[in-house]
Amino acid sequence: MMLCTISGEAPQVPVVSRKSGQVFEKRLIEAYISEHGKEPVTGEDLSVDDLVQLRTPRIVRPRPPTLTSIPSLLGVFQEEWDALALETYTLRQTLAQTRQELSAALYQHDAAVRVIARLARERDEARDALAKVSVGASSTIGGGDAMQVDSNGIPEAVIARIETTHESLSKTRSKRPIPGGWATGEAIQTCRSKGSSEALFPGGRSLSLDPSGDLTLIGRADGVAGVYSLSQKRVVRTLQAGGGSVTDAVWAGAKAVVASSTGIVKVFEDEAEIASFSPHAGSVTALAVHPTGDIVGSVGVDKSYVLYDLTTPSAVTQVFSDSSLISVQFHPDGHLLAAGGADGQVKVFDVKSGTAAASFAMPGPVRCLAFSENGYFMSAVAEGSTTISVWDLRKSKLFKVLETGSQIDSVAWDYTGQFILTGGPSGLTVQQYTKSTKEWSEPLRSAVPTVAVAWGPLAQNIVALNKDGVLVVLAPES
Repeated sequence: MMLCTISGEAPQVPVVSRKSGQVFEKRLIEAYISEHGKEPVTGEDLSVDDLVQLRTPRIVRPRPPTLTSIPSLLGVFQEEWDALALETYTLRQTLAQTRQELSAALYQHDAAVRVIARLARERDEARDALAKVSVGASSTIGGGDAMQVDSNGIPEAVIARIETTHESLSKTRSKRPIPGGWATGEAIQTCRSKGSSEALFPGGRSLSLDPSGDLTLIGRADGVAGVYSLSQKRVVRTLQAGGGSVTDAVWAGAKAVVASSTGIVKVFEDEAEIASFSPHAGSVTALAVHPTGDIVGSVGVDKSYVLYDLTTPSAVTQVFSDSSLISVQFHPDGHLLAAGGADGQVKVFDVKSGTAAASFAMPGPVRCLAFSENGYFMSAVAEGSTTISVWDLRKSKLFKVLETGSQIDSVAWDYTGQFILTGGPSGLTVQQYTKSTKEWSEPLRSAVPTVAVAWGPLAQNIVALNKDGVLVVLAPES
């Protein structure tokens, strides 16, 4: 009697495989082939064409036992036992195979964890070694020797200048009077656009005014920084940043400092390049000028900040943190440096020692930072945020959260510590703090879209750069 290899029962329509010679129920083997395309016993490829139908008399199925006698019950129990034994054997085989696969997966996971731990250890050792050696940075002064980044500490001469500046500014900070002719909140309320340039700075993201308030330093996406004269209404100089796009540009006195996405920081005097540095392993994201006027700091995606002495010129120290840094500002007294991290932390460092002094949590990557001139407050804005977080540094706590209602890409305090200027794609605003009443107000809201903003002399005008590279000047009505 023929039995189907799959069902173990006598087939109604028997077929035989040309490849294995096994007999199957036609409907069962065709369903198996349609799903797997293989012979169930040997695992070889099999198609319906490889099946040969057998001509046999139709089998009349016996009637099932009535289970009314002990022999019939024993027969049924025997069949059930056989089926259970077969299923148990199959389960044991599957369990053994699963155990082998799990063992292999655990071994691979353990090996991967060991490799990751080794790489992390080698990375930390490399960072530690980097912190103990000097890192060369090229200089273009007369083709001289490469400048060095001394990670062990700032030279004594530089520390002396920092301390002198700190002592001088901290003593007079609280007693500084408001300069004569400084703009009032009533005057700022009447600010209107007084003219704009052509689209001279496509892709520009940075804006800095020189001490005279006439020369505007703007970085472009094509790796060029332009110096635009507001009085002459034209570009008076172009500075080559050295490839990539200009990520930031600032005035350090009469010197222009330009950073690029290639990790290069260049210093220019007039149109002459007087120094070039490349201590960052990756893009430089922001620059800041120390109150001494001749020390500049830069931060980058390599999680470090670097200080440069422009009098030498040289890079004097590099300090690493635990996350990429995207914004930076010096405290008005010069003893602290605040760096905004991609991890949503404002990291405050002691400038002389490079040690962490404080940390302030923000809701996202810290897009921009600014200190009030009196040194009491620090404002910070998270990426894509519409609010300004104002921190009271005297108490190390959040003082005020100002809602502007539109995205903020740039922020700047005025010299008197009364006004916070913000700029973004929906326009610019001015937030005013009245010390006598300790209240905030908004004297100005303009629909001029901006990517960077800056205060002009005596806050009598506002200079804004939009995404098309157009400079717009706003001033109070006469």
